[in-house]
Amino acid sequence: MTQSKGKVYLVGAGLGNPEYLTLAAYNLLTTAEVLVYDALVDSQLFTLLPPDCLQVDVGKRGGKPSTPQNEINRLLVMYCQQGKQVIRLKSGDPFIFGRSAAEITALKAEKCDFEVVPGISSALAAPLLAGIPLTDPVLSRSFAVISAHEPEMLNWEALSSLETLVILMGGKNLGEILHQLLRFKKPRITPIAIIRWAGTQGQETWFGTLETILAQTEGISLSPAVIIIGEVVGLSQFLQPEQEAGGKGAGSRGNTSLLLPLKKLEQGSQSHTTRSIFESNSLESQTMSSKLPLTGKTILVTRATGQSSQFSQLLKEAGAKVVEMPTLEITSPSNWQPLDNAIAQISYFNWLILTSSNAVEYFLERLLSQNRDTRVLANLKIAVVGEKTAKSLEKYSLKADFIPPNFVADSLVESFPEPLLNKKLLFPRVESGGREILVKEFSAKGAEVIEVPAYQSRCPQNIPPDVELALINGTIDVVTFASSKTVQFFYELVQQNLSQKPISQYLAGLCIASIGPQTSKTCQDLLGRVDVEAEEYTLPGLTQALIKWGKLSK
Repeated sequence: MTQSKGKVYLVGAGLGNPEYLTLAAYNLLTTAEVLVYDALVDSQLFTLLPPDCLQVDVGKRGGKPSTPQNEINRLLVMYCQQGKQVIRLKSGDPFIFGRSAAEITALKAEKCDFEVVPGISSALAAPLLAGIPLTDPVLSRSFAVISAHEPEMLNWEALSSLETLVILMGGKNLGEILHQLLRFKKPRITPIAIIRWAGTQGQETWFGTLETILAQTEGISLSPAVIIIGEVVGLSQFLQPEQEAGGKGAGSRGNTSLLLPLKKLEQGSQSHTTRSIFESNSLESQTMSSKLPLTGKTILVTRATGQSSQFSQLLKEAGAKVVEMPTLEITSPSNWQPLDNAIAQISYFNWLILTSSNAVEYFLERLLSQNRDTRVLANLKIAVVGEKTAKSLEKYSLKADFIPPNFVADSLVESFPEPLLNKKLLFPRVESGGREILVKEFSAKGAEVIEVPAYQSRCPQNIPPDVELALINGTIDVVTFASSKTVQFFYELVQQNLSQKPISQYLAGLCIASIGPQTSKTCQDLLGRVDVEAEEYTLPGLTQALIKWGKLSK
């Protein structure tokens, strides 16, 4: 059999928010077999990937081990030669301050097919989202985009004479940038804007002048940021809707979409942080938003990588700003054979036990991949835990015969609808770290339980940069957990990536919210406390618990 020909797509991820992807990039991500991605790529994009897509993190992050460029080149060639559709995902545009040339050279040397897909660069989008035009018939007839990663390599005398500068990778070198521009007689009152995390829910903007901006941003991490210098910065106040927005001044939390200045910019004035209003550009919707119970709250949602979050949408509808943190990677089991054997003998069983949406999807997709369909389950009864699991089952036109009343696995045995003596149960489950007590309780009632690994869960390697920054700066109000595994892996990720201080200090003053008793127990064991627990152990139930908390905390 002839192996299919692979291809590498060097794709610009734009600003990270899926709303700013090109259609070409969107379509490629939904069909990717291998994803090789950079550190600044937003984890929201992973929700577009197929469940079996291999994800390879090669991000270069300051102060942490980086993947050498030669190794990235080798990986791209290797996966392409294996016949895979490989997406090399880069933040912004692949040809703006990236290393695409080195990767293309390596691909061409090995005769690998490739294609470059453009992305929206933050150099263009960040000023736009802050209401700053880069050109103007009077104030700016041209602009220059530069990287300040190595400021000593730049011709500052020439740059200081230009009308508008757009500077990337300059947050850590802001002091040197200002020194060089002032050295070559750039006026001290020249307006400057610094936009951090442009186009994401964490976007923040500082306005000032060359003379004031360093003091205004002292002690604040400005990476990743786009810096705009020039008279056009002052136009922002005229090119924004005439509305007022709430906020906390410099460092206030923001969403994405429409940016509104808190005060009008005056040259030489103190810092003015803009805040994005996500809900709408109408005053009425902002007024309504301010009345929502979670308005002004930033909630960190821990979830599985690659899974879109219905929970996040519920929280947004209640007024919250949501930051998502993948804390689980769900993948195929290390060995399909036990599950394949069980499927081959499916008529042997009386009941199919499914305790999660992952179990539903991996079991049924494996069944369908073997040229079978759901008719082979006709004589089998199905028990599921939770409404979400039941809805996942309905996607395959199947209905659960039994859902325990409390939506937790612990109540599955005690409320089982028929005697368990001599019943044969098939239990597709996570490969390791599952609930052993459930199997023991079924067995104690006389049932024969056949456990088979249907999927495995593991901890990701890194925390998304925007989440890391939010934890460091203390801009999160609530962290939510929908399973014990998310608690465990959150704890591991913080321990590994934010070891500068104890985890208790990152959680100080932050509400810890749990979906149910078992998750709460893990919170108590690892995090020392739990502040909110859902009365109904579902995501809507957790949302209602947080709404109640939000009303009490106002």
